[in-house]
Amino acid sequence: MLEETGTKVSISTVKRVLYRHNLKGRSERKKALLQNRHKKARLRFATARGDKDRTLWRNVLWSDETKIQLFGHNDHRYVWRKKGDACKPKNTIPTVKHGGGNIMFWGCFAAGGTGAIHKIDGVMRKENDVDILKQHLNTSVRKLKLGRKWVFQMDNDTKHTSKVLAKWLKDNKVKVLEWPSQALTSIP
Repeated sequence: MLEETGTKVSISTVKRVLYRHNLKGRSERKKALLQNRHKKARLRFATARGDKDRTLWRNVLWSDETKIQLFGHNDHRYVWRKKGDACKPKNTIPTVKHGGGNIMFWGCFAAGGTGAIHKIDGVMRKENDVDILKQHLNTSVRKLKLGRKWVFQMDNDTKHTSKVLAKWLKDNKVKVLEWPSQALTSIP
């Protein structure tokens, strides 16, 4: 834009002005792509529960899965370096062939503490979900002293919305917290 007006400014001047205004080069944050229907569902969810007694939230058993990379980094990283210093150890991230592998866990928690944690062998599938819940749901509820009015929370991943899991939850009289799509997928 400055060049179009005939003004010449060096790159260092531009950087200095940006720094003076507290602007620094950083990696972009990842954030869920929300469509209007997602935003409306989130608003409905919050509005319906905004005035609920805190006991509702104390009785929620929250659950999720996570994958942990065993070697290296999942994210990209910036380094400040001089030209020609790209391969110096302080400017590199070590890697191994095929990524070094990862490990996946399912876990749950409530206001009173942490429930079970379960190591998942291989890829997480809907059949795993039922087996994990059979093994760990009731023991976690008892450990956390959730009582009779507890509610189970899980995200809307397809493995959690399968007919197999829905049947098991219904047969075992598990009340599930309605959860909007794309909810809380990018907490900084």
